[in-house]
Amino acid sequence: MTDIDNFRATQWSTIDGGPLAGDTFAGKAILVVNTACHCGFTPQYAELQTLWRDYQGRGLVVLGVPCNDFGAQEPDPLPEINAFCEKNFGVEFPLTTKQKVKGPDAHPFYLWARKEMGALAAPKWNFHKYLVGPDGRLVDWFSTVTKPGAAKIIKAIEKPLPATT
Repeated sequence: MTDIDNFRATQWSTIDGGPLAGDTFAGKAILVVNTACHCGFTPQYAELQTLWRDYQGRGLVVLGVPCNDFGAQEPDPLPEINAFCEKNFGVEFPLTTKQKVKGPDAHPFYLWARKEMGALAAPKWNFHKYLVGPDGRLVDWFSTVTKPGAAKIIKAIEKPLPATT
């Protein structure tokens, strides 16, 4: 399987339970971020929403993946997570159901990303970011402490996207 086939084969569910197949994002860059509402890094939701707003029209998808793997900082049920994100940060980008992002029972995307990029690139905490290019290849990863608006993330996002007119 090619990189794009691996990503397209990844199945997600929206936070409200609907299907969100990986091929929905064909031809788009995707910033996949494991999130948590009770984390010191939770304010990053605001910058993720800004990225979504600013780059959605050029082909970027921000995909929030709630995760309770680190410090049990995402214990709430899905409706509460969704309401919290909308109320506090105006989140409009897609959120998935809760997923495991570490260990052998992690979501297939995270198993694939670790295999492709190595153990160093695996999430160590909430708000770890992976950038998938429009061709389905993993482009880069960014640690929790790298804010979504950081110059290196913006540069990585802009590179595969069409120029503005």
